[in-house]
This record gives sequence, structure tokens and C-alpha cells, in this order.
Amino acid sequence: MPSYDYICLNCRKRFEVFMSYSEYGKRPVQCPHCHSEHVRRRIGRIRVLRSEESRLEALEDLADANALEGLEKDPRTLGRMMRKMGEELGEELPPEFDEVVDRLEAGQSPEEIEAALPELAGEGGAEESEEKL
Repeated sequence: MPSYDYICLNCRKRFEVFMSYSEYGKRPVQCPHCHSEHVRRRIGRIRVLRSEESRLEALEDLADANALEGLEKDPRTLGRMMRKMGEELGEELPPEFDEVVDRLEAGQSPEEIEAALPELAGEGGAEESEEKL
């Protein structure tokens, strides 16, 4: 039986649902944490084989100083940049990375994210959290 990844749009928690192909789209999906039906399916990543040179070329845009201006004031742009970097790295990143990027793209500031997800900060605060990501 296939599993489907979801995120709850109320409590922002991720969860997995097992259901048959015939059930998918017909059976309502509910968050196991807050029991909300306000959920969205998360589509898994796909991998595309690319050369290291090709990946570095794609990241050149991010190296441009103009592209980095204003990131402190615009969490959505920071989130998009982090997502692009994560995709270009071609490595599996921890689920916490996606959680932080989703929140940035929704407009939450890094400070708000740190307050909402203190387990990511650990003992060392934000600096240790950034090292994990």
C-alpha cells in the first residue's frame, strides 16, 4: 500500500498516510496531531543527474551580490534562495530544512521560526541551528 506525505496547514506538522490507490482522492485525510482536514499533499523530490559544473553554473545567480541584498528584510526571498540552493546541492536534506524553508516562504522571519521551533536551535541558539541546516 502506498504512503503519501502531507503537511497540516493549521499546525504545520508533517505526517504520512497509507492508503490504496483506489482510496486516494476519495478518502478524507485528517492531521493526526490536530485532527484538521486542512492539509496539503507534499510531493517528494525527484533527482536529475547533472554535472557538478552544471550545478555550479545554476548557483552563480546566488553568488551575485545584488541577489543577496535585502535578504534580512525579506524572508520569502531568503526561503526561495535556500530552496534553490538545496535543490542544486543534489543531496538529501533533513526534514527540518524543508520546514524552515516552508516557513520562510510563508513570510515568517528567522526569529519567528526560531521561537516556534526551539528544538532546532538547541543549546547553541540560532548559530548551532544554521550549522545543522
